[in-house]
Amino acid sequence: MKGRLAVFCSASYTIDPKFNKVAREFVRAASLRGYGIVSGGTVKGTMGEISDELHSCGGWHLGVIPRFMKQYVYPDLTEVIWTDTMAERKTLLREGTKAVVALPGGIGTLDEVIETYALLHLKQYDGRIFLLNHDGFYEPLRALLQHYADTNMLSEETLRRIEIVETPEAVLNALED
Repeated sequence: MKGRLAVFCSASYTIDPKFNKVAREFVRAASLRGYGIVSGGTVKGTMGEISDELHSCGGWHLGVIPRFMKQYVYPDLTEVIWTDTMAERKTLLREGTKAVVALPGGIGTLDEVIETYALLHLKQYDGRIFLLNHDGFYEPLRALLQHYADTNMLSEETLRRIEIVETPEAVLNALED
């Protein structure tokens, strides 16, 4: 395995199917390039979609799941780590990963991204952060981060450390540069 990639994504069943499609494309391509995937490991929403895709292509998949969500565990994960809290889950999702990749997602995904970004800034996470900006999903966040930089609340150096890319291939190509 080339390394592990943490994937942050939606647990919603009601999102536009185009976001699930790009999520499946990303994990399949990552798996075929030799990466293992670490995710929330449930059957819900995009997490379930990527779980199905990894299972169908024989990809390595670690699910990190709080015990209070055990009724949602995807049954065919390669490995499962159980946690007591969401905070512990986020820490273990990142642990030992080469990068985190945020697919389009909701408030939980945003929480994971911002916490990881703060940890990167504080030199407590040494991987990379990618936002898969499919169909412009992350443009509002890009604008907010630029606002922070423009008002000197965020340095230009830190701003450049979050990599906003348009396609699954762009993420994987950047990892291999």
